[in-house]
Amino acid sequence: QVQVVESGGGLMQAGGSLRLSCKASGRTFSSYTMAWYRQAPGKERELVARITISGALLNYADSVKGRFTISRDNAKSTVYLQMNSLKPEDTAVYYCNARRSPTLDYWGQGTQVTVSS
Repeated sequence: QVQVVESGGGLMQAGGSLRLSCKASGRTFSSYTMAWYRQAPGKERELVARITISGALLNYADSVKGRFTISRDNAKSTVYLQMNSLKPEDTAVYYCNARRSPTLDYWGQGTQVTVSS
């Protein structure tokens, strides 16, 4: 069992920056692919960014490329999402996901990010 806890959300003006953190419990963090998803009101949850075990392969949604950066620190069992040049359309609840297999797939409770224009 892995528990993931997000932090770092809040209210920011457009053009600003925020850094989200997701800390995972357990000693097997380094064996999980980590990802950030978000869900805006009335919309489906969407993938924002994903980072593989070694950090060698990164995936980003087109809407955040060039503005968001995902990274991980396996020694701290933490994954980060640096969000720059924030836009009002980035407003959503951001969720951290740890996945190793279809049955080893864990989600956090989410952290609210609100970007005002």
